[in-house]
Amino acid sequence: MKKSILYIAILVIATIAVAFTTSTDKELKNKLEKLSGIYADAKPYAYGQAWGRRVFTFDKGRWTLHFTLALDPEMKMQVFQFRTLGTYKIQDKSNKIPNTYHALFFEEKKFLTLKTKDENLIKAFGFTPCNMIIDVEQDVSASGCSAWKSVKECPGDYDLLSLDSEGKLYFGNRPQDNDMCSPEKRPTSLTPPVIKI
Repeated sequence: MKKSILYIAILVIATIAVAFTTSTDKELKNKLEKLSGIYADAKPYAYGQAWGRRVFTFDKGRWTLHFTLALDPEMKMQVFQFRTLGTYKIQDKSNKIPNTYHALFFEEKKFLTLKTKDENLIKAFGFTPCNMIIDVEQDVSASGCSAWKSVKECPGDYDLLSLDSEGKLYFGNRPQDNDMCSPEKRPTSLTPPVIKI
């Protein structure tokens, strides 16, 4: 009798735990699907020997990213700006990173703006063939440029997305070659968070 009661108690606790986890997972997925507002890096963070700042905007299932790369943490020596936009889809839960979902960020348009006159930097970043003009945003959706493939060749990024209890938003840590164009290229770790502003 005691064993039966103990077994039933364990079964009830396990059922409640699974139900709670499933409910929490659904709640997180729902929040990620309904993101709204502007999220930005609290401060630029290091990309090797450069610094970057991301500003994401979410509105009714659509997203936009404005990314700026500079050679200094004050972001005064800017090299380029990248802008992309589209829709996004929350997929299955990550089995590698807790409280994180796989996400697919479709990129309908891609734009680059050159921010430096330094020919060595332009060459090093692979911008020379793109015939860019400083401070003029260029649509690279059809042609691609440097590390950015065309929309046809890479219509979306297979990413990670997480939201913590403080409302901080986390994305996947991009690979060195910037290629997240297929599921096997999905990141395996998260970047520092962006904060809602």
